[in-house]
Amino acid sequence: MRKLNQEQVDYIVAKASVAALDAHGILAEHAVKETGRGVFEDKATKNLFACEHVVNNMRGVKTVGVIEDDPITGLTKIAEPVGVICGVTPTTNPTSTAIFKSLISLKTRNPIVFAFHPSAQESSVHAAQIVCDAAIAAGAPENCVQWITQPSMEATTALMNHEGIATILATGGNAMVKAAYSCGKPALGVGAGNVPAYVEKSANIRQAAHDIVMSKSFDNGMVCASEQAVIIDKEIYDEFVEEFKSYHTYFVNKKKKPFWKNSALVLKRTAKTVLVLS
Repeated sequence: MRKLNQEQVDYIVAKASVAALDAHGILAEHAVKETGRGVFEDKATKNLFACEHVVNNMRGVKTVGVIEDDPITGLTKIAEPVGVICGVTPTTNPTSTAIFKSLISLKTRNPIVFAFHPSAQESSVHAAQIVCDAAIAAGAPENCVQWITQPSMEATTALMNHEGIATILATGGNAMVKAAYSCGKPALGVGAGNVPAYVEKSANIRQAAHDIVMSKSFDNGMVCASEQAVIIDKEIYDEFVEEFKSYHTYFVNKKKKPFWKNSALVLKRTAKTVLVLS
């Protein structure tokens, strides 16, 4: 991949992204069916985002050779591949993450080896295979996108710590991200956090409630950046709660709060089942 010029790289990325774009609906359906999580339409949207928005954002970005030359300072920046990338992906966004990481690896001329989440192996492989096949057909070398065929935590750990891995792109739970950062090599990790939303007293209450509910309900709240807590100014608290309730939101009281700490009770359950449990 190091021998590719900028024109070749951009052509490969364009063809690979179009292939993923053409299959965005099929991949979304596969992800929901295999994992039992999420909403088909929302997963399709995430696939579209990975195919179109990310690629459009990268369009025109130089990743080969001299990318910046400052005659005043005498500094010249030259883009070079870092080497083989380890890509760790989650069960919550399996296909979109596989597409995204494959495309940015191709753009930077780095081969990537995936460690897919065991519960989303088939749909993740489906997405990666589509990107890989299109990339190779467009001129990328064979094995530019690879993956572990028999996934496990042990296999993922071994891949991250392999001496041939130059950089880690880890998306997953806190333990996985922490493990990636502990490998002694460059790593970029992301996972679910305690994302708060603050509603200040001068805010448009109707819009704030609508936006928070829409964000949190997108793909059943599985996006890492979806709101996990809402902080409301006391002056508008009661009014905001009523607005929230108009969207059929559920308020957990102190008695039932401990029940929801065990998320395993609601994994792969339908919304109707979760309602009954509540």
